[in-house]
Amino acid sequence: MLLSQVSFWVGGAEMYYGKVEICGINTSRLPVLKESEKMDLLRKIKEGDTSAREKMISGNLRLVLSVVQKFTGRGENPDDLFQVGCIGLIKAIDHFDPGLDVRFSTYGVPMIVGEIRRFLRDNNAVRVSRSMRDTAYRAMQVKEDYLGKKGREPTMDEIAKELGMPREQVVIALESIVEPVSLYEPVYSDSGDTIYMLDQIGDKDCETGWLEEIALKEAMSNLSPREKKILALRFFSGKTQMEVASEIHISQAQVSRLEKGALDKIKKQI
Repeated sequence: MLLSQVSFWVGGAEMYYGKVEICGINTSRLPVLKESEKMDLLRKIKEGDTSAREKMISGNLRLVLSVVQKFTGRGENPDDLFQVGCIGLIKAIDHFDPGLDVRFSTYGVPMIVGEIRRFLRDNNAVRVSRSMRDTAYRAMQVKEDYLGKKGREPTMDEIAKELGMPREQVVIALESIVEPVSLYEPVYSDSGDTIYMLDQIGDKDCETGWLEEIALKEAMSNLSPREKKILALRFFSGKTQMEVASEIHISQAQVSRLEKGALDKIKKQI
């Protein structure tokens, strides 16, 4: 289905990806605010200017739409996702500190995403205990407050200290409300070489059978030094493609291409 054919309703207004109408207003015609204009409006908002607040909200509805589109295909009503995203946008506007050397979108997007994820978790079919869910939400609130005050996300230790709880308990609570992700979900694509979630997972338990290791080493004898190193790091050391890329100073897309090419050579020899 073409993007122009996808539509849904928001607050009584039909929305099309690429061409969106909200309450009779075509968002493609909404003004695109420059960063300097956003900062000016945010300073006026801090002074209590309600008209500046309304202008800031309408000028960032496209930001909400761009985030909402990343959550499509999950069986949720886009109407609800958009409205929840707008709540996140308003929270970001009300809590943003213009004095910080941070772009508004850098602060706003995590707030919008966080609000939508909270909504999705509340509607998740997997049941999580109320106390664990409350701990997770408190931890997320700490993250948002910390981001607003210091312009960066806190570490897990900092969150645990703020909550007065063991680090492990906070980690378990946050993991319990994470939405499941398919191992075959694309996370990056470059020139037709798609990297999937499966490629991001490292094997911490590298106790493979010694016969398989010998056979692989023999097949690897005809590979280039770089190909050998990539396969050794990936399959003998259990590192992710991202970790390999960092170690040998090339991009993850290049690691993916070299790895696939080396495996094809090995398959022909075995």
